Amino acid sequence: MRLNFFAQRPDHLLADAKELKRILADLHVDKAAKAVDELRSWFESLKHAEHFRLDHYFDVLRQLDDAAQEHLRPLLRTYLQSPSLSKVEDERQWARVYGYWGDIAELYTECVERARLDPKDKGSEAFKVSVPLAQLRSQAARCTQLKWLAYRYAATPEDLWKSLGATFLAAETAANAHKPLPVYPTQRGLSSVAQQYLHAVVFSTSSMDSLMPLQIELADRLIAHFLSNFVLSPDCRPDSVYWVDAASGSAPFRLARHPGTSRPGLRFFSPGKVPQALDDLIHVVERGELPPDLNLGGEHTQRVLLPVLRHLRVYWAVHPPQRRHRRHAVKTRMLVLRGFDESYTVFAGVHPSAASTPKVESWVVENVSLGGFRAYLDDAPELQVKLGALLCAQPDGSGNWLLGVARRFNRIGGRRASLGVQVLSRQAQSIELRPRRSGFSAAIAIPGIWLRDGGEAGVERILLPLGAFNVRESVEFSHDDRRYSLTPVELEETGADYEIGRFHGQAPA
Repeated sequence: MRLNFFAQRPDHLLADAKELKRILADLHVDKAAKAVDELRSWFESLKHAEHFRLDHYFDVLRQLDDAAQEHLRPLLRTYLQSPSLSKVEDERQWARVYGYWGDIAELYTECVERARLDPKDKGSEAFKVSVPLAQLRSQAARCTQLKWLAYRYAATPEDLWKSLGATFLAAETAANAHKPLPVYPTQRGLSSVAQQYLHAVVFSTSSMDSLMPLQIELADRLIAHFLSNFVLSPDCRPDSVYWVDAASGSAPFRLARHPGTSRPGLRFFSPGKVPQALDDLIHVVERGELPPDLNLGGEHTQRVLLPVLRHLRVYWAVHPPQRRHRRHAVKTRMLVLRGFDESYTVFAGVHPSAASTPKVESWVVENVSLGGFRAYLDDAPELQVKLGALLCAQPDGSGNWLLGVARRFNRIGGRRASLGVQVLSRQAQSIELRPRRSGFSAAIAIPGIWLRDGGEAGVERILLPLGAFNVRESVEFSHDDRRYSLTPVELEETGADYEIGRFHGQAPA
């Protein structure tokens, strides 16, 4: 009998150090998409490789993953900042990057699992020192998948939260959960498995479905900036807002739904010191400044950043918003027009019908409340509605038109999507505003839509064309033979083609 005293050599090209070096050098440096596709094909081949010693296998993965980072960054920029991407290219780019992070997370997790199942193997022994990094990168990749799902307003698969929870608990068991490490050589700062899990919890509770993709990216970077001030604890604190069960792999739940009996995977989330720190940052940005340690991945104007900061202030509060109005299930249709110009025409008294103009759309509405409604649309390019879009809608059988804003978008699956619309006013009125100054310029009228209901006493909210609000200029308008004088207070909100200004209103003269 012939004994085999020598371990079998791996049958994979990447097992050769010289070949690996050549392959990394030959990646499509100037073609990021092709480079990522090539790396993903190598990952697929590694899933079937045999006789690879575990520590060598992990080292190959690590080097491939390191090389990918310089190609993933431009793909992210293109995805977020190229409005000219076709729907097909948009979907292809999304699938490429989301798939990359899923591939690498799975491979790192398999490395840790192989070491657990065969701890006495020489490769497993040598791999022990790399287990914390493998767990951290796996967790960071899953976190990134959450963000890419949010870019497309897609539901988070149940197995993604299960993977996040399982990695967190496995790292805790191995005393690695809080070990700080650099995730990638080119990435600033240190992170840990526990911090990545906390990041995922904060991200999922920040109402990303009401932000645009670039705003989601900014919110994600702000989470990273404030992460050390959030709290994830096994004990329920007075300021705890959410709970999550890492063992069952659940997404976070509001404490309004009690978690039941104590168990090992149960964690409670609270905003900690973040609300005050976020308020301080908002005041700094309002002055036109930015802290030097705030990494937003590029330069962003005050107009772009402030809406994201104010959005997060609402959802990171100790008492985040809860539904104020009860939903009622219905099955009805609404006529809908989009944009400031169409809305101004409607509230000036010109009421179109589906037969009179092709711009009128018919939407199916399945629940309503005093604050708004949720419509279900085909997820087709011609029917897509951007968040923040201005809409005026008329319920079937009603003579009244509502003015609203698209606030939340979710892909349901297949070709369906749901859109949450907040009603701004049920008694909107188109008006003409004139600057309160003498001379020829006073004759120039600015179109506006007066939001006559739901405001504070003594404060009028006027919806204006984009760029028309001037905090230094008082205006006036006439309605029902009465003249109203308005002193600007602040810009409340900015949308795609409109902005809402708040004014102190004087009694009609």
